[in-house]
Amino acid sequence: MPRISTSTVAKHREWRRQQLVAAACEIALEKGGQAVTVAAVAEHAGLSRTSVYEYFGSSEELIADLVLDELSRFSGVLQSAISDTNDAFLAIEQWVEAALRYIADGRHLLAKALSAITAPKERAREIGAAHQALLAPLAKALDDIGVKDIAQALSLIQAVTDVSTKRIETGSNAELEIISATNFCIAGIRSLIN
Repeated sequence: MPRISTSTVAKHREWRRQQLVAAACEIALEKGGQAVTVAAVAEHAGLSRTSVYEYFGSSEELIADLVLDELSRFSGVLQSAISDTNDAFLAIEQWVEAALRYIADGRHLLAKALSAITAPKERAREIGAAHQALLAPLAKALDDIGVKDIAQALSLIQAVTDVSTKRIETGSNAELEIISATNFCIAGIRSLIN
């Protein structure tokens, strides 16, 4: 049995898993999502391919975990952005700003590099749920201000942030995009209140 440098076997396994995930992240960011293979990750991490298979059943499983980890980080950023306010409109503004600042800062590049990879069906559902969780913090704010069709409002906010994301990625001034998208979302939400 290999020697472990952590206090428990479980901690060692998590440390090794994170090492493999980090190697896969580096590969995806340097060479694109298609370059993330079990062999490439094993070589980058200095392990055998069979060692990688102890943690991930396939390259697709590894990529699905990468996407889920990234979405979890993004969700944490969005939750944190609105956690200190009880003002629903301010919460929406802060959410939109945090989402677009995450894009403008380049922290979404991993998810973008991996977006072309098809995840296994069971993992695709998890990824879809994680995407939906990004919008979840807004539901309470929308309910608090009297929006009746929350699903519609969430879809509209998502559409605005998606368009602004594309504009930021193609070189538009990020600060102006953040201000415009935030103002547009707030005006749109106000129009949905009965």
